[in-house]
Amino acid sequence: MTAPAQQPPATPDLLYSRDEEDLRAAVRALLADRADAPTVIAATEADTPYDQRLWSSLATGIGAAGLLVPEKLGGQGASHREAAVVLEELGRAVAPAPYLTSSVVATETLLALGAEDGPAAALLGELASGARTAVLAVPFATSPAGVDAPLASLDGTVRGVADAAVADVLLVPTAEGLYAVGAADPGVAVQPLVPLDLTRPLAAVTLSGAVGTLLANADASATAVRRGLLAGAGLLASEQLGLAEWCLTETVRYTRERHQFNRPVGSFQSLKHRMAQLWLEVVSARAAARNAADALATGSPDAPLAVAVAQAYCSGVAVHAAEECVQLHGGIGMTWEHPAHLYLKRAKADSIAYGTAGRHRRTVAELAELPAP
Repeated sequence: MTAPAQQPPATPDLLYSRDEEDLRAAVRALLADRADAPTVIAATEADTPYDQRLWSSLATGIGAAGLLVPEKLGGQGASHREAAVVLEELGRAVAPAPYLTSSVVATETLLALGAEDGPAAALLGELASGARTAVLAVPFATSPAGVDAPLASLDGTVRGVADAAVADVLLVPTAEGLYAVGAADPGVAVQPLVPLDLTRPLAAVTLSGAVGTLLANADASATAVRRGLLAGAGLLASEQLGLAEWCLTETVRYTRERHQFNRPVGSFQSLKHRMAQLWLEVVSARAAARNAADALATGSPDAPLAVAVAQAYCSGVAVHAAEECVQLHGGIGMTWEHPAHLYLKRAKADSIAYGTAGRHRRTVAELAELPAP
């Protein structure tokens, strides 16, 4: 009797569906209205960087907050592919919104617990509706590989937690398990820090005698946190893609309009070569980011490898695109009034979020059983 032939692995779908393009159009129109460059720059100088009306429209009006949450728990029952499209547009606008931290990382962490009722399921419903936001209380630089609980119990300080200053709930992984703690509860202090990226605030979270709801034991907590960070790293690549695409598009537009020596500066061959190289990098970044989103959406066993590849590549492309945008805009690119500095700061901050490119390259080598770079 012959052994059954092995099925070839499914080919990743890197194209956008019509529904995804419709979602993109809706998000882009909202951001054009509520998060244009002057508005975002003004928000970075305000005490409240997040526009609650924008978040309400994005989370509730469009339903983006619940894309990863099943319908039976109050969500949209979509997938990481749709969430990736939202993050592309948020990256394109460098919009200050807690989507990545709350609607992706915290939501995916809770989904990994597999609860259909109880406090975890109830919290998922609130996150999906946009009524509350949550963050995973780990440093923003934490990689999905080799996650350790930062605290032994609900006592101590975790620094560099993204969006903690605006979150309603903190998901705190400890050696005892995963706890849900109200950000305004007694024994909880959230101290804002000064971040490089002013559109994504960081904070130090200090717990002292805080009381939380235990959602999972230590083993289940470690698995859930790893899954949440993996989704965050994978979809962060889509945010980096959107950022790089804006930088390239805006730079090409500007160099067509800016004249020097009685001709557009974009017509000089040296600049053409630089922008052509950047275009090749952005196209490759799109393939890597879409592959990671598709692998997460389909539950592919290769998802950790796809995410590591996407982060190892896309973070560098975003930084390069932002640097070229600032430089090729000349003097105006160095001013506070032009948004180019927002993109450079976001790209730099993203390049160490959920693990550096070097850490992800080591993960690629480990998963592919190659010599470490």
